[in-house]
Amino acid sequence: MRLFTGRILGHPVADSMSSLRFMTVYKRLFDVYGPQHWWPGDTPFEIMVGAILTQNTAWSNVEKAIANLQAKDRLEPGAIAGTRRDHLANWLRPSGYFNVKAERLQAFCRWYLDAGGYAGLERLDTGELREALLGVRGVGPETADDILLYAFNRPVFVIDAYTRRLFTRLGRFTGDEPYEAMRHAFQQALGPDVQLLNEYHALVVRHAREVCRVRPACERCVLANSCPAAV
Repeated sequence: MRLFTGRILGHPVADSMSSLRFMTVYKRLFDVYGPQHWWPGDTPFEIMVGAILTQNTAWSNVEKAIANLQAKDRLEPGAIAGTRRDHLANWLRPSGYFNVKAERLQAFCRWYLDAGGYAGLERLDTGELREALLGVRGVGPETADDILLYAFNRPVFVIDAYTRRLFTRLGRFTGDEPYEAMRHAFQQALGPDVQLLNEYHALVVRHAREVCRVRPACERCVLANSCPAAV
């Protein structure tokens, strides 16, 4: 295997061809889309709420649900935990599965408060915090990593449907790999640079939404010349 050492867009690159491929994708997407400033949210807690509500729905629907919480002055953990379940479910209705999400969001808020809020959780190292998040009902690996990366600025990579679709088409994965295997592959290749991990995932989401869709627009894809699935 030929080794490569260097920096692309100011970020360190590990010494392997797999890292070079990952970073080539990043460079091309960054050149097209620029900085994404993701995840939208005025506070870390708002980001956490968004990470829970975005399960199985489009982000535009999450924005409507969060706007409802803001309009009712309920976008705080204590307020959400103390709200009547049926009222909360109604405000979350735009995000879909609103009864389930109301239950899960209240469970998360109670856990969050019991853990000492942001200050209490921030004291945990990344592994401990991830394990604690995964112990909360309704929080799976993707949601936990969204919260870790975007709310707590921890060096993890998020594997979602967009990531899996894009990199399966690029031939980097078969599409059947377990979540953890894919996450570790990205983190090993990209290193612990939180800004890079944040920007990379946000760029993948942007590209998969606009170009590498379920029905891809390969004619507009900056990666098409190196994509085995391009048509």
